Amino acid sequence: MTTFRISEAAALLGVSSDTVRRWVDAGRLAAERDEHGHRQVSGADLAAFARSQIEVTGDGRSSARNRFRGIVTEVIKDAVMAQVEIATGPYRVVSLMSRQAADELGLEAGVVAVAVIKSTNVVVEIPGHERVASHS
Repeated sequence: MTTFRISEAAALLGVSSDTVRRWVDAGRLAAERDEHGHRQVSGADLAAFARSQIEVTGDGRSSARNRFRGIVTEVIKDAVMAQVEIATGPYRVVSLMSRQAADELGLEAGVVAVAVIKSTNVVVEIPGHERVASHS
């Protein structure tokens, strides 16, 4: 079974280790102690917790489920196209759209926006050199 240290769980959830410890102490997230007394979270428990934390947004009239709220950090426009960059948590999402669409939406640095991603092609990678999980 895959297990995660508190710091690893925190990194995957995008919060601090202290926040994960508080969740464990409050009983919101299950954790067991290993043979050294360190707390570990099972992969299944972490996945269930992460799923429970997903915020449902929107009005339900879209088939897209991948919605990332963030702040516009840069808009580069030419005569026809615009490149819009949004910082959403630790992630950077870049969208290419018509200049007219960017102008109509009033997109500029500092505006709160939601990146809605609908794709039939998603690449999934497993980190190669970083320790993300241990198997026991």
